[in-house]
Amino acid sequence: MIGTTSMGTDETRTGSRSDDRGTGGRVDPLLAPIAIGRLRLRNRILSTAHAPSFAEGGHPRERYAAYHVEKAKGGLALTLIGGSSNVSVDSPSVFGQLYAGDDSILPWFRALTDGVKAHGAAVMCQLTHMGRRTQWDDGAWLPVVAPSPLRERAHRATPKAIEAADIARIRRDFARAARRCVAAGFDGVELLAHGHLLGQFLTPHANCREDALGGPLERRLAVVLDIVRGVRDAIGPEPALGLRIPGDEHRGGGLSADDCVAIAQALAGTGAIDFLDVVAGAPYDNLGLAEWVPPMGMGEVGHLAAAGRIRAVAGVPVLAAGGVADLATARFGLAEGLVDMVGMTRAHMADPHLVAKLARGEEDRIRPCVGLGYCVDRVNQGKAAVCGHNVATGRERTLPHVITRREGAKTRVLVVGGGPGGLEAARVAALRGHDVTLHEAAPRLGGQLLLAGAGVVRRQTLGVVGWLADAVARAGVAVRCDSYLEAQDVLDAGADVVVLATGGLPAIPDVPGAERIDSVHDLLGGAVRPQGAVVVYDEIGGHAAAAAAEVAARRGARVTFVTPDEMPLQDLGPTTRAVALRALLRLGVGFVPNRALVGVAPRGNGLAVRLENTLTGEPHEVEADRLVVENGTVPLDEIYRALLPHASNAGVLGLDRIGEDRFDFPVENPSGRFVLARIGDAVASRNMHAAMLEGMRVAMSL
Repeated sequence: MIGTTSMGTDETRTGSRSDDRGTGGRVDPLLAPIAIGRLRLRNRILSTAHAPSFAEGGHPRERYAAYHVEKAKGGLALTLIGGSSNVSVDSPSVFGQLYAGDDSILPWFRALTDGVKAHGAAVMCQLTHMGRRTQWDDGAWLPVVAPSPLRERAHRATPKAIEAADIARIRRDFARAARRCVAAGFDGVELLAHGHLLGQFLTPHANCREDALGGPLERRLAVVLDIVRGVRDAIGPEPALGLRIPGDEHRGGGLSADDCVAIAQALAGTGAIDFLDVVAGAPYDNLGLAEWVPPMGMGEVGHLAAAGRIRAVAGVPVLAAGGVADLATARFGLAEGLVDMVGMTRAHMADPHLVAKLARGEEDRIRPCVGLGYCVDRVNQGKAAVCGHNVATGRERTLPHVITRREGAKTRVLVVGGGPGGLEAARVAALRGHDVTLHEAAPRLGGQLLLAGAGVVRRQTLGVVGWLADAVARAGVAVRCDSYLEAQDVLDAGADVVVLATGGLPAIPDVPGAERIDSVHDLLGGAVRPQGAVVVYDEIGGHAAAAAAEVAARRGARVTFVTPDEMPLQDLGPTTRAVALRALLRLGVGFVPNRALVGVAPRGNGLAVRLENTLTGEPHEVEADRLVVENGTVPLDEIYRALLPHASNAGVLGLDRIGEDRFDFPVENPSGRFVLARIGDAVASRNMHAAMLEGMRVAMSL
């Protein structure tokens, strides 16, 4: 069976009321049915096509299918799979996409469509040829093709100018791939005409041809219209056919809003399409990609406004493909007549059961998408997508989104630490029926997430804290803040299981003058007030140093950002890095890469920050009033060491079942009084997702 069972506790049960009513007894417009072509859908919420990089051999195998089946269980109307599924051999899948260019995919397609439809949702597949938005040194090592031989900055390939034979071949490939989709049970097909080859024909940014396929818009449309007609002829009248198109590229030399309206009218005028899926931005560089899939701090991109202009003239249902993360915004789009359906793709990664919760009147229980960008950026780094704070997403075969109560007697669980890892461990353990108490030394829950939200760019991170705090309260966890525990306090508590989520302390580099260094925790927590010239030294390459530099600059400091890496914020993915760097540049922050910190010394009333070029060894010095360093954390594990002799498992988390996302607790000390588990930064400096994953694994293993 694909996926996990979905009937569980009152906190997470699935299903919807028969009257399609949401909160307040009123019919919620998001729950109203809609028809797209001959297809009737049960509500107005969909998950749009994207590439989670779960493909195996170009196929949507068990992991891929389980991910989409879970959203069908959660009540959405339509899931569009196969984000940019490639149809041709000269379109390499550099995002881990599906390959729909031969029949080997058919059994996997059929298993997926059967699984989704079994839970009442419709399912379509998006098809594409990526044109220049890929790489030539992958797959078959063929030249990439595009309307004009213009290099795209994001993927860095210089294409050859496409020829008539290429166009004819690719037209056949689209038609054949669409037939495969229909044969495998898909309810429809979407063609991607934004950013990829079809979109490259449309935009003057990528199409500078002087023949019949370039120049005025009606000529740039020719290939797209021909392929649309070819696909419709191939699949017949019954399946839905649509296109994802831009509503405004927001850049000089690209497609204007008026251009996009004209494109929509031309497509609808063919009589061949049933819907249009609209997105804003132009993903030709990292900031353009961030416009397309906006992380927190990006600001208003205008996806709904762009969709509204097209809906006013299109004459077919219009879907919003990006930028909507919450139900209030989705309702606004419907109420204002901007869209007919709302794509909430990343919102479904955060909570695939959001529609079922809405239908039950439990909108306040939906786990929010806060725009962390972790999902998108991992794919662009060649890794599988996961949600920053829902660790079950992408792990549906082993971790449940719906937590079920276990059989048997309650276990007394003591969680020490109220950061994200401790909160997730407490939440899941309580929902499984255990008796859970959580102690947090600080006045508030949240741990290091409270520091992450200190600036403006990453402030939405605080939404994770709010949801977790509410969730542990609903689950019945006894929460004790301002409660610092020593080892003896833990022993006196008489717990059966002790989970240590005590986090870490800032790691200060071991260099001469280290006593003069402030940590980013000091600055973000308010212990240090940045004034004058501030050097922020970043050894890690993540968000913390960027947040510290932003806070210092907003408070009037002159900030120099120093890193030993070849580029600032190197560990971040392209969308969140571009947004963070833009904010820092606008604040006047200066950047010094390839410099390692080797010491700090007093100089007058300030400091001499001593650096060394990481490539040449050449010394370098910067004067500052303060030096703020991000060097990760060292585990705060004294209590762990003190409790080890009393633990039956001696702190060992067995890994024999880690492939099932479970730990074992081997009996290493038969006289031990409790099981001891240490998670998150109390083990090693990592991120929120790692801490929450370990918290859930421990709780599911009890």
